[in-house]
Amino acid sequence: MREQRIINEFHQGQCIDAWTLFGAHPAFEGEEGVRFTVYAPNARHISVIGSFNGWDGGRNPMERTGFSGVWSVFVPGAKHLDSYQYRIGYGFDKTCDKSDPYAFFSELRPKRASVVYDLSELSWSDGEWMRSRTVGMNKPISVYEVYAGGWKRNEDGPMSYARLQEQLIPYVKEHGFTHIELMPINEHPFDGSWGYQASGYYSCTSRYGTPKEFAAFVNACHNAGIGVILDMVPVHFVRDSFGLIRFDGQPLYEYAASEEAESQWGTLNFNLAKDEVRSFLISAAVFWCRIYHIDGIRTDAVSNIIYRGGDPARGTNEKAIHFLRRMNYFIKKEFPDVMLAAEDSSAFVKVTAPTAEGGLGFDYKWDLGWMNDTLNYYAIDPLYRFYEHGKLTFSMAYFYSEKFVLPLSHDENVHGKKTIIGRMWGNEEQQFAQARNLYAYMYAHPGKKLNFMGNEIASFREFDEGKELDWFLLEDPRHLSFLRFFKELNHLYLTHGALFEKDYDFSGFRWADSGNARQSVFSFLREGEKEILLCVMNLTDAGYENFEVPVSEAGMWKEILNTDEKRYGGSGRINPVPLRAGKRNGPGSLACCISIRLAPFAAVWFTGTKKQKSTRKTVK
Repeated sequence: MREQRIINEFHQGQCIDAWTLFGAHPAFEGEEGVRFTVYAPNARHISVIGSFNGWDGGRNPMERTGFSGVWSVFVPGAKHLDSYQYRIGYGFDKTCDKSDPYAFFSELRPKRASVVYDLSELSWSDGEWMRSRTVGMNKPISVYEVYAGGWKRNEDGPMSYARLQEQLIPYVKEHGFTHIELMPINEHPFDGSWGYQASGYYSCTSRYGTPKEFAAFVNACHNAGIGVILDMVPVHFVRDSFGLIRFDGQPLYEYAASEEAESQWGTLNFNLAKDEVRSFLISAAVFWCRIYHIDGIRTDAVSNIIYRGGDPARGTNEKAIHFLRRMNYFIKKEFPDVMLAAEDSSAFVKVTAPTAEGGLGFDYKWDLGWMNDTLNYYAIDPLYRFYEHGKLTFSMAYFYSEKFVLPLSHDENVHGKKTIIGRMWGNEEQQFAQARNLYAYMYAHPGKKLNFMGNEIASFREFDEGKELDWFLLEDPRHLSFLRFFKELNHLYLTHGALFEKDYDFSGFRWADSGNARQSVFSFLREGEKEILLCVMNLTDAGYENFEVPVSEAGMWKEILNTDEKRYGGSGRINPVPLRAGKRNGPGSLACCISIRLAPFAAVWFTGTKKQKSTRKTVK
C-alpha cells in the first residue's frame, strides 16, 4: 500500500516523495474535496481551519493514522486556492495555528496561511531539453545568478514570473549565459532574507505569481536552451510562530537543546540527525526536480552542515554529514542529470566525490578560495602586487582536488564589501580596465563560471533587495561598453572548446609563465580537443610594445580577445594580425614564443592550432 510505504520510509529517513502523502491534495472520495495530512506526533488534537469552514476549529478534526504520528482528514467542499492552517492542541490546554510544512502555495506576505493548490494544473513542452540535459562537466557553463525581486521591478513592486519570462530569458540568451540560478524562491516571510530564511520548503513564493506561472517560466527557459538552478537551504529555518518552530508543541524539526538549535542567523537549525527531518528535506529537493523540472540545486552553507555551527573547532557533525550524503545519493539516483553544487567555504575533502567513494556526492563546489584571493589581489596597489603574486597562482595548486565553480556571487556584492568593479584598485578608468582583465582571467581559468546580476554592467551600487539594478548606467558609454565586452566574452567562451572541454583534466591547463612577479604579468595555456588558447594578463599600469610570451606550439597565433579594444572602453593597443611563433631560448619547457603588444591592465587571448599526433604506422 502506497500510504504505508511512504510512512515507513518517512520514519526511516529515506522517503523521497513525502509530499505525495503529506499536505493538501484535491481528491474525489465519494465527493469533491481535499485530503489534508500532517506529521505531528506530540499533538493532543488537530483540526484543519480555513476559508472553507470559517476558520472554525470544531468543524474538521483530524484523525490519527495508527501510531505513526500522522494525522489526516478529508474535507468535502474544500477546493483549489482555498486558504488553510492546522490548529494544533498540545500540552494541557494550549493551541497554535500552523501553516502546512508541505504546502504547495501560500498567501502573500504578510498573510501566513497555506493555500490548496492542484499541481495537475502544471503543463510542460520541454521534453527535448529534459532528454538531452547533462551536468555539463565537459560543456560550457556560465551561470547568471538572479534575485527574482530585484533584477527589474514594476513601479508597484517586483516583476511577476510571467514578466520575467518575457524579459529575463531573452536577456540571458542574448548575453551568452547558459543557466539562470535563482536565489531561493520557496516561501519566506522577510524580504530582507532574500529567501535564505525559509518558511515553506515546498511552496513556490507567491511574491511573483502562482506555481503554474513559475512552471511556465522554467518551461520557457528550457525551450530557449537555458537551464534553471535553485538555491536550497537545508541548514536552518525561520522562527516565526506560524512555521516549523515547536510545530506540535515540542521541537519537531529543530534540535531540542537550544545551544544546537540556535543558528548564527537568528533562525533555528534543522535537526539533521532526525529521520523524519531528513525525509522532509530530501523529499523537498526531489519535489523541485520532479514537479518543476529544475536542472540544478545549489546547497547553501554546506560548511554549517559539515561542522557544528560552521566552526571546525567544534568538530564535524557526522549525522548531518550522513544526511547530506543521503540526500545527494537519492537525488542523483532519481536525476543523474541534475547538477548539484555546494556553497562550501571549508577545506573538507571529497565534497565532489561520489557517495560510493566516501564523498559528499556533489557535482561541483564553489571555489571561494579563488574568489577571495582574486578579489584581494585586484584591490592591491600595483606597486605592491609583486609581494602578493602567489594569490593568482595558488588556485591551480589545489584546483584538481575538487570540481570547482568560480563564483562572483551576491555575497560579493553586499554587506559593505562593495561590488566587483568597486573592489578594483585605482580611479574609475583603471577600475573598468582591471574589471575587464578580471573577467578575461575568470573565463580563461579552468572551472565553470557564475556571476551575480549587475556584474555584467559594472554596477557600483551594492545589492538591495528592494531596488532593481541600475539599468540607467547603460546610458554611460563606459558601462555600455562593459556590457558589450561581457556579452562577447560569454559568446567566445561558448564557442572555444579549449575553455571548457578539459576543465577537470590535468592536460587542459599549463602555465606559460607563472613566475613573472617583477612585472606582474601572468600567462597560461588552455587546451581542448582541437585548439590551444593562450591567456596573458598584465596587472600593472605599464605597457609593452614587444612583450615575449612562451607558447607551446610553432605556427600562427591569432588574437581573439583584447580587453583594451576601443569598443570595450580601452585605448586600442591590440594585435590585429596573427603572430608567428619563433624559437625561444629562455628557461622552461616551452620551446616557442610570440612577441605581443600588451596595454596597461590588459588581458589578451590568442588561439593556436594543436599539432595532431600522427596516426601513420611505420612499415618495416
